[in-house]
Amino acid sequence: MYIHRGNIELKSNELESVNEYDVNVNKPYTLRNIFIKHAGEEVASFLSPFFSFYSNDCVIFNTGDYLNVEFHDRRICEIINLEKVNNVRYINKFFEASNTKLLDNGYIAGRVETYSQRRRRILKNRNKLVSYTHYFLDFVLNRVFPKWKPTRSVYFMITKGRNRVISRAELYGRLYSCGFTFIAERVIDNYLYYIFQKKSLPTYDKEPTYGPFINLRRIGKDGKIIKVYKLRTMYAFSEYLQQFVYERNKLEIGGKFKNDFRVTQWGMLLRRLWLDELPMLYNLIKGDMKLVGVRPLSKHYFSLYSEDARKRRIKYKPGLIPPMIVDMPKTIDEIQKSEFDYFDKYDKRPFWTDFKYFFLVFYSIIVKRIRSA
Repeated sequence: MYIHRGNIELKSNELESVNEYDVNVNKPYTLRNIFIKHAGEEVASFLSPFFSFYSNDCVIFNTGDYLNVEFHDRRICEIINLEKVNNVRYINKFFEASNTKLLDNGYIAGRVETYSQRRRRILKNRNKLVSYTHYFLDFVLNRVFPKWKPTRSVYFMITKGRNRVISRAELYGRLYSCGFTFIAERVIDNYLYYIFQKKSLPTYDKEPTYGPFINLRRIGKDGKIIKVYKLRTMYAFSEYLQQFVYERNKLEIGGKFKNDFRVTQWGMLLRRLWLDELPMLYNLIKGDMKLVGVRPLSKHYFSLYSEDARKRRIKYKPGLIPPMIVDMPKTIDEIQKSEFDYFDKYDKRPFWTDFKYFFLVFYSIIVKRIRSA
């Protein structure tokens, strides 16, 4: 049961602590006072520039159930959830419900114990055998089981979705997929506190992928959207963060994003060995792609190209082996120039150009030891 008093919704067992701020005593019964009691002064200071604690437009929840948001009786400007995201059963439904209740440009804030923060906490134990055993079991039970189809339903039946392992990339990807954009973040008391702003309606992704194999929507020949198959190297929902990463980190040599926090540790290894792209052989068999050709791009990455480059690019099938590995361009302009050079040569001698680039790329990888980002 949830008790709604003033502008705050708290569990019934927290009512006693709220009562000390009753209007009959000298302490003012304000939302900020109650919030500080439950979250602390530092968190209140972090949120204050965006959240009006003295206004009816701000509602605070302490819940892992999206229905408490969905059943709220009116639309509002600001939502804060004191419950950590790790304990929210249906995370996307919670953010979708928040999106529905928020007015345009409204704010949402909350906290999460990220995967890296959780790892540091567990490995603090001085006994390495105990700490690493604990970490391994925690990883399997609270990260693998909720993502793995054969164990997912049993896991949620037992745990009700509490205490899950969630990475910063997955959380932010979920928020972006639900129509929010990043505003601010701060680490306080080993929790990551975040502020996001409503900018659009949710995408309502009906086919989220969590397993080792993923399919990504990419732009193919004639602008057709194709599903490109790969081994997972990023956290779930990372595909929604391309603009977020690009705005902060730009590109590195080879056209990949710099310091991409979406890539997992095992993903880095798969990329270095080019193993993540092996499933694209299925795209080759289907005829969506050819052996040598420009890299299939997401809509966001495609939007970074000039209009002329976009028009020319969709005249050709994308390929498994990108020609730009030969010259490894650094900027988006250099990438476009590299691809134009390939197109010019391909238009004149298609078979010979792909044959030549195939061996040049092979030489770059084996002899020059070029590695995927």
